[in-house]
Amino acid sequence: MINTDDKLICIQGNEFYKEGEIYTVGRIVNNKYFQILTGNNADHWYATLDDKGIYVSFDSMSPKDNKAWFDKID
Repeated sequence: MINTDDKLICIQGNEFYKEGEIYTVGRIVNNKYFQILTGNNADHWYATLDDKGIYVSFDSMSPKDNKAWFDKID
């Protein structure tokens, strides 16, 4: 389960999220969707939590699969 202010480490980055960096969970939309704040904590993208893991999808912005993947830090 993901909660507001949880910390996530980026395990596969892209142009918006850097691999190895720690990011904070923002507002929870529901048990599947929530915000991951960007490095300056002023902006965010919406993340998905499902059986594949935790990721932010940028598929519509790129001709290739451009997801950023995260693990929760306990």
